[in-house]
Amino acid sequence: MAGARGSWTGGRLRGGSFLKPHKVARVLLHPAWIPESLDATVERLKRVRVVAGAVAAIGVYTFVEGGLALTEMMENTLIAAAVLLFVTPVTVGVMLYVWRRGGTVRQLRPSLVNALKLLLFFVGSVVATVLLLQGASAMSGSFAIIPIGLLALWMVGFVGAGALRITANFFGTAAVHRALPPLLATVTTWLMAVPDLVTGDLHGLGLRLGVVFILGAPVTVTAVSLLELGRLKRRYGIRLGAHPATLPPPRQTYVPPQGNPYGQGNPYGQGSPYPPGSPYPAGNPYGQGSPYPRGNPYAPPSPPRQPRNGRNPYGR
Repeated sequence: MAGARGSWTGGRLRGGSFLKPHKVARVLLHPAWIPESLDATVERLKRVRVVAGAVAAIGVYTFVEGGLALTEMMENTLIAAAVLLFVTPVTVGVMLYVWRRGGTVRQLRPSLVNALKLLLFFVGSVVATVLLLQGASAMSGSFAIIPIGLLALWMVGFVGAGALRITANFFGTAAVHRALPPLLATVTTWLMAVPDLVTGDLHGLGLRLGVVFILGAPVTVTAVSLLELGRLKRRYGIRLGAHPATLPPPRQTYVPPQGNPYGQGNPYGQGSPYPPGSPYPAGNPYGQGSPYPRGNPYAPPSPPRQPRNGRNPYGR
């Protein structure tokens, strides 16, 4: 699979990585074409949003009355996947309509196609995991449960780790517009909470605790998303209602050059430290020999010279 910025995996996937599902999820569900966060604060806000989204996706009510209800969790996982499959394209379509005056859809087509691939891949992984778990439960007592059970456990780890990645980048929609992930997170959590509020299904938590739990996740995700959108607008000029083609380019951090600022070796070539055309030749700038006609004038005086015949030079 190829993305808008080259290889889907960026060459980070090795044979031994398949023994660790969380590493495979990090590579396949956060591909190389997804842009990095603009600064550390935006990245921290995304992590807070991921935690709040995980609470909304798993549901505290699965731990109420006798522990974890696996069947109910699988049903909720399928419902969440269906909500994502419906909400994400509709929300992106609405934003494309809002952006119509600033640019065209053709400019965003590669990123939109990649995001759709990532969405379908994750939803397909969720469905496959649920089917494997159901198959392993039906094959209890058979030898076939061993390979199917191991594969199901691997897929659980893959989908669990991938869900954290997907919640952060929201199917790579940041490659389309930096403000799309917080918007999609807000819309998704509210759509998952509204049916419970309308139907009054509090999952046995009681009126007060049920309302607090159901509204807690979407309110928290919305607050964090608003902080993220506000920071993107103030510091980087990225507005949700503006077409990505009209947004300013991201600021580049200046990195000073490393090593010799003049490159390799002498910038003027071998020998002379002076540039070509300099009035000073290579080596001694004064030419051959000493610049002084009779040696160094600052040297100490030489001792008197003795005659060769051993006699007094001043007389007999």
